[in-house]
Amino acid sequence: MIICLETSTNLCSVALCNSAGVISLRESNDLKSHASMLTVYIEEILKETGIKTRDLDAVAVSKGPGSYTGLRIGVSVAKGIAYASSVPLIGIDTTFSMFWGISGRQKEIAGITEGSLFCPMLDARRMEVYFAIYDSAGNTVKKVSADIIREDSFSDINENIKIIFFGDGAAKCRDIIKRPNIYFDNDFRISASHMHMPALQAFKDHKTDDVAYFEPFYLKDFITSIPRKNILGK
Repeated sequence: MIICLETSTNLCSVALCNSAGVISLRESNDLKSHASMLTVYIEEILKETGIKTRDLDAVAVSKGPGSYTGLRIGVSVAKGIAYASSVPLIGIDTTFSMFWGISGRQKEIAGITEGSLFCPMLDARRMEVYFAIYDSAGNTVKKVSADIIREDSFSDINENIKIIFFGDGAAKCRDIIKRPNIYFDNDFRISASHMHMPALQAFKDHKTDDVAYFEPFYLKDFITSIPRKNILGK
């Protein structure tokens, strides 16, 4: 029994899963709802299913990359549950969770073959995205990186191989990438339910994280902007 938390984007999502699948799910796409809704959703799901946090086998959290604020909130809550209830903590790469979210829809996408590649994209600033590339079996072809997307992006990959782009960073790349044999999945939505399989496998393999030292995978350092005008008028 694993509770999964997804807060790496604007979506606040909580899923309770077991070996058979997703038992319960709560989600909100309201901007900046993580701080106010995450613990509420957790409480609702546990109450609905009659489960206490001490009954959980693990708590899984999307560890990034993604929104700095969202990741901090999600990881802090996950660590709190894990520490207070003495259950293992499992950090899941956000892009890997996204791959599992689209893997079940492969038959719906035209032209998908075993040789196709999957590129989950998370929106960063301007024309930059966080992305990784996986094959159809979920093996990593390219590790997570932060890149500025240009016309010749992905030109190093054989043009005969189809690439599927998806995630909240993919839309802004649609008119930029000129590589042939690509597909943009507009229907994909990130969700804590996508963490079911990777979290379950990590638990079975005893791949857990140290509650005391676990930190979100920001990928880039947080940069704060400097106000153009002093609010005190000085």
